[in-house]
Amino acid sequence: MNSIFLRIYGGMLLVLVAVLLLAMLVIHQINGIRAEDYRERIASGTFRLMADNLQPMDAFERRQVMNVWQRLLGVPLEMHNLSDLALESAYWSRLLHGAVLVRPTEDGEVRVMAMVDPRQELVLVADIQRVSEQLGRATLFLIADELVRHPEGDMPARLQQLRREKGFGYPLQLIRVRESGLDSDQLRRLDEIDTVMALGPRGDSILLYLKIPGTEWILQLGPLFQMSLYPPQLLLVIGLLALMLTGLLIYLLVRQLEQRLMVLETAAVNISNGNLDYRVDIDSPDSVGRLARAFNDMAGHIQRLMRIQRETLGAVSHELRTPVARLRFGLEMLDTAEGPEDRQRFIEGMDGDLNELDRLVDEILTYARLEQGAPAITMKGTNVPRMVEQVIAELAPLNASITLHHIDQSWGLGRHVDAEPRYLQRAITNLISNAMRHASAEVRITTRIQHGMVRISVEDDGPGIPEAYRERIFTPFMRMDVSRTRASGGYGLGLSIVRRVMFWHGGRARAEHSQALGGACFIMEWPLRRR
Repeated sequence: MNSIFLRIYGGMLLVLVAVLLLAMLVIHQINGIRAEDYRERIASGTFRLMADNLQPMDAFERRQVMNVWQRLLGVPLEMHNLSDLALESAYWSRLLHGAVLVRPTEDGEVRVMAMVDPRQELVLVADIQRVSEQLGRATLFLIADELVRHPEGDMPARLQQLRREKGFGYPLQLIRVRESGLDSDQLRRLDEIDTVMALGPRGDSILLYLKIPGTEWILQLGPLFQMSLYPPQLLLVIGLLALMLTGLLIYLLVRQLEQRLMVLETAAVNISNGNLDYRVDIDSPDSVGRLARAFNDMAGHIQRLMRIQRETLGAVSHELRTPVARLRFGLEMLDTAEGPEDRQRFIEGMDGDLNELDRLVDEILTYARLEQGAPAITMKGTNVPRMVEQVIAELAPLNASITLHHIDQSWGLGRHVDAEPRYLQRAITNLISNAMRHASAEVRITTRIQHGMVRISVEDDGPGIPEAYRERIFTPFMRMDVSRTRASGGYGLGLSIVRRVMFWHGGRARAEHSQALGGACFIMEWPLRRR
């Protein structure tokens, strides 16, 4: 799968399928909870009414009444002890607090349980198939039996009291015969103490009617709505439609992203084939635009590095050519030497050329170690002023006409600072040697500690450095052909080494104009302590 779209779409497909399966499982559980709640709401009032009627009776009376209710309900009614039902503690608590339980059985039926006598822990139990249809008729007769014990005018108030106390989960009301809207046949059946079933106003429910004997009241139960389960098939269809719509949206979004990434791929191929001038033409504030800008910056950096590499190779070959040519000339002159003095002079000249080659190779290797990656730098506590004095002592005899002054302004605050002694001494030596080559009579070295930074400045009274060259002189093999001429010597690597040493110390090196001596001022500074 090389396409980003296919990968994202495949991942989304797996996620949606997993969500669909989980949703179907959740809906199955929800349907079970809803069905249990529906059955409890339908059965609660009827069985609570029966249990309350059975409570004051003795065992014989209960058996007689239960036989009548069995014929009325069409289902067997039994009396069980609470401990024989093997219920969980939560269901025990609900029964003891007056709730009616409806639990499914292994035979596909439902078991309805209601507490009759909490002290004796007697429970009324019935195993029935369909709660709504089987209980409707029995409920009407039970309520009618309660209402006939009261005057006709008090019956509506008693009915509302029963609804509140017994927790019927459906509407119950009393209506006058003339207001019932039933036809003559239905009214005839009601006069015969029969129940009448009718469809609700919208045809999605049922209504049950029973006339209260000796009155003009008709007891109406309902409307009763059949519980509709959430169909998993509908969820599956909705999921498939959502998947198709999601796939279309992902395609529209990812396709554009993929096309822009292909532009980046084309640019990478061009650069890898050597076309370093190729750039990505994407300008947007999003992540792809930022990636394109970073890619262009990287390409520009590679191009600069390649240019510097070519210039460095050219400069190295040029620097090597001069001493090698002098060596070849010296060898040729040895063959023509007329005496020992001439031969010795030519040998000393070749020895000097070899020393120059050795110093050049050493400079190149030092710069290469510092440029190609982090060298083996081990920070130690270093006394910088003492190191400067040591370098001055080594370099002062090389040019007696130049006066070297060291000014220590560290005020005695922590002379030992974090530094790599070997590379730091090399950098100090390079700066002082460079200043001595260009100074007229004086070089001043100042060391100080200020604001958590170590600072070494090397100033000379030479011709100075034009502002346009103050950054370029740190480029490898860069030497100015103006006031600081090639006649001053050097290979153009000393200042590059200084800058790299400061880079690995977490500091920086720069060139300025010397206010005190009027020439150049080179500054090195790095943190006092390595974090």
